[in-house]
Amino acid sequence: MSQSNEPTKTTTILVVESDAEIGSLLLKALSQKTSYQVVLLTHSLQALQVVRRIKPDLFILNYHLPQINGVELYDRLHAIKELKHVPAIMVAADFPEQEVKQRKIVGLKKPSDMNELLDAISKALS
Repeated sequence: MSQSNEPTKTTTILVVESDAEIGSLLLKALSQKTSYQVVLLTHSLQALQVVRRIKPDLFILNYHLPQINGVELYDRLHAIKELKHVPAIMVAADFPEQEVKQRKIVGLKKPSDMNELLDAISKALS
């Protein structure tokens, strides 16, 4: 029998949050409470460039982003063939609930409880 020497793939979460304070709180909490690699970006256009290199397993998106909103960003990310299957969580004080549901995005209202977010992450990645 041969053993596989392939490294186990680290699960990567891409967080796109325009509020730097909230973003750093999310980054810190997710880094401490999970074993996932977390990449934090503050701008949707950055996300569209970075995903070509990192291939995330989950998107956590703010709805209120500069230039394009979180739903538009989700649509653009899902238009990339390799990312079509990647689940998403939308975190915002308000967002178009119907559009979010149509896309099967998990919607969490800010301020949301960290345990609620961790549960949503766990479900999305299972």
